[in-house]
Amino acid sequence: MMKQNFRKRPPREEKEFDQKLVDLARVTRVTKGGKQMSFRATIVIGDRKGRVGFGIGKSSDVSTAISKAAKEAKKTLILIPLKDETIPHEVYSKFGAGKVMLKPATKGKGVKVGGAMRVVFELAGVPNVTGKILGSKNKINTLYATFEALKQLRK
Repeated sequence: MMKQNFRKRPPREEKEFDQKLVDLARVTRVTKGGKQMSFRATIVIGDRKGRVGFGIGKSSDVSTAISKAAKEAKKTLILIPLKDETIPHEVYSKFGAGKVMLKPATKGKGVKVGGAMRVVFELAGVPNVTGKILGSKNKINTLYATFEALKQLRK
C-alpha cells in the first residue's frame, strides 16, 4: 500500500468586497437572422468602509454576465467622504430622467433611502443618510445619478 501525499491548501482569503445583484434582465437584439437573447447584470460592490462601485455586464449566460459586471464594478470604485457618520452636505444629481437627492442625517437615523440607492449606501458602510429618488425609478439611471452625486461630495 502506497502512502498518499496530501497537500495542504492555503487558507482561503476573505473577499475584499461584498457584492449585491441589483438587476438581472433578459435583453434581446433583433438581427437579420432573428432575435438574439442575452442577459444584462447590474452589480454593486462595496467594502463597508466607504468604498463602493457598480458595473453592468452582458453575456449570453447569467454567470458570465455577473462576473463581467463585478469586474467592471471594481474599475469604477469611489471613496465616500464621511463627516460625523454621514455625508458632509446636501447634494442633488441627475442622469437621464433619473434624479436623486441626498441629505446628511443625524446619528441613529439610519439609511433612509429606497431602491437601488439603499444597496449603494449599505455596501459603502454609510451609517446615516437620507435620500430621495425623484423622476424616473429606473434602477440603472438611479445608480448613475447616485454615483454622480457621491462624486460631488467634498469634505
